Amino acid sequence: MGTGTKTLTEIESQPRQWVEALQQFERQADALKRLWADTAFDEIILTGCGSTYYAGVISAALLQAGTGVTARAVSATELMLFPEMFISARRTTLLVCISRSGTTRETVAAAQMFRNHGGHSIVVVTCDSESPLAQTADVLLAIDTAQEESRVQTRSFSSMVVATTALAALFSGRDWRVLSVLPERLERLTQTSADTVERLGGDLSITQFVFLGSGALYGLACEAMLKMTEMAKLFSAAYQPLEYLHGPRYAADSHTQLIALMSESARDEERRALDTLRQYGVPLLTLAEATLAPPINGDAITLASGVPEWGRAILYLPPLQRICWLQAVKRGFDPDNLAYVPNRS
Repeated sequence: MGTGTKTLTEIESQPRQWVEALQQFERQADALKRLWADTAFDEIILTGCGSTYYAGVISAALLQAGTGVTARAVSATELMLFPEMFISARRTTLLVCISRSGTTRETVAAAQMFRNHGGHSIVVVTCDSESPLAQTADVLLAIDTAQEESRVQTRSFSSMVVATTALAALFSGRDWRVLSVLPERLERLTQTSADTVERLGGDLSITQFVFLGSGALYGLACEAMLKMTEMAKLFSAAYQPLEYLHGPRYAADSHTQLIALMSESARDEERRALDTLRQYGVPLLTLAEATLAPPINGDAITLASGVPEWGRAILYLPPLQRICWLQAVKRGFDPDNLAYVPNRS
């Protein structure tokens, strides 16, 4: 078996795992609908560690925008250590715990702290239906087939985000079933983006990656940053595009690769920021639903998904996972065998 083949196989398996994620969501949709309809929640807290914390960042943005109920992502380490900062029996709070293994110490402890401090209800999203965290759930969304051999989260992360995207749609009164086209759209995107992915994945002149995204796409930028750091051990950062202009841009040079995840809602402002950055000669890759007109000088990947903006965010990630994997392998690292034993979040 070659270097990183487990991780690559899991990246390539995502279309069929997304089908499974939506099937599992459908099995729990009625229970989730009752939970939401029967309780006037004041707030939603999403929690996890590492990748799953970033899944919470994505999902909180979608829930807040769709429902109007205050939604925020809080690291499970913070909930575990400082529960009184986030949880109060005077508020009716829904906690959404996200964990690949369902055994992450901090997330299991955060769920217990939530109960101890008067939290109302818990939804668990995991890839292990028999895990300790799964046992704490009022409603369980378990996608067991998305579990991975690789230490690096790829298909588990994206499958859980597909499920939480459907959750946000359900709570927002939207038709979550429109997400059923995502697997086919990902297969097509993998083909159309292959040349650009191969070129950037093999460019060893790059010394740092900066991932940019606004709204829900900021959480995806953070996850891409983490994947590049884990797999390729390459300095990486994540910012909102406009925030990047306020200081961090001074660390960029001709060996910095900017990767911008373009939204639809904030596209004009994001474009102004990128036009400013391009004046400094920093290489740029944009990912957007539609071809930008006029185009921004640099590489571009077009999603062309036809999925509403609230439902398409996860499509931005798989091409970036492949770039991270290629950078790792080309630099002599094996994503299947990281040099440390991580806490499987």
